[in-house]
Amino acid sequence: MTRRFKVPGTPRVRVISDNDYSGDPDGLVQLAHHALSTSVDLRAVIGSHLRVGDPWASSDHTADDAAEKARKVLELCGRSDVKVVAGSNVALENRTTPIPSAATEAIIEEAMRDDPRPLYVCLGAGLTELASALLIEPRIADRLTAVWIGGAEYRSIAVAPPGAIPVEYNTAIDPTAAQVVFNDTTVPIWQIPRDAYRQCVASMTEVVTRFDHAGELGVHLADSLLEVLDTVTRFGLNPGETYVMGDSPLVLLTVLQTEFEPDVASSDWRWLPAPVIADDGSYTHAELPRRPIRVFTRLDTDLMMRDLYAKLEAHASQ
Repeated sequence: MTRRFKVPGTPRVRVISDNDYSGDPDGLVQLAHHALSTSVDLRAVIGSHLRVGDPWASSDHTADDAAEKARKVLELCGRSDVKVVAGSNVALENRTTPIPSAATEAIIEEAMRDDPRPLYVCLGAGLTELASALLIEPRIADRLTAVWIGGAEYRSIAVAPPGAIPVEYNTAIDPTAAQVVFNDTTVPIWQIPRDAYRQCVASMTEVVTRFDHAGELGVHLADSLLEVLDTVTRFGLNPGETYVMGDSPLVLLTVLQTEFEPDVASSDWRWLPAPVIADDGSYTHAELPRRPIRVFTRLDTDLMMRDLYAKLEAHASQ
């Protein structure tokens, strides 16, 4: 008999997951992982947009597409109880005009709800919805923590990889929203910049082997990842034998905290002053010394991936 672990008591943290699920399917892996984690109260899932002309998708309604893909994963997780909404299909036009949507309503409603448990808004793409929610209702700034996969390297602690684009991918989705969140508000930020999320390298041999033994959900996730590698190969690139699960730190940092004095303990981070972000999304040389943010420098990818594989296997055996 295989014993299945379930967190005793009720979930201890609240999570809103906001990601471009119609883009890189590492977000679908992150969503499945969050949905299978019983210490998390997954309050809402938001499908967010890609850049216009992004190579991942040619659609002009990528946020709606993202919501649809998220619903499929949640269905395979047995989580029809989770609300899924689409955000804006376009980026902000300026730093003062929000784009109201069902997604901004979900963020504001949850942040203003009377609940003592911490609320993490986990963001694996652009920051459009969070920025709009903060512009609509500034009071939410001290009622949540934004955990964001995005931003370029900080020159004082890391270097960019060879051939890196000047403006990091997720920042480029909506640079104006990044300015709002980083420079115009006081919302607490846990940032996982490019040098950190690139650490989440998984062996595709192991991923496919383990996912293929993890039921319909695992096969769906494996197929999504393999489709990307096939597409990249057709473009004349050689992806090799790995896949960067760059959105999975959203689970590592919110779900896999210590049992006592809950916090991130197995990964490393620094307090850094928030950078002043230029209009194109790059960092300027200016900083906001009174605006410290938590910047992660090393991630416990072993814990993260072992937990993912175990939860997929346990779900498949139910």
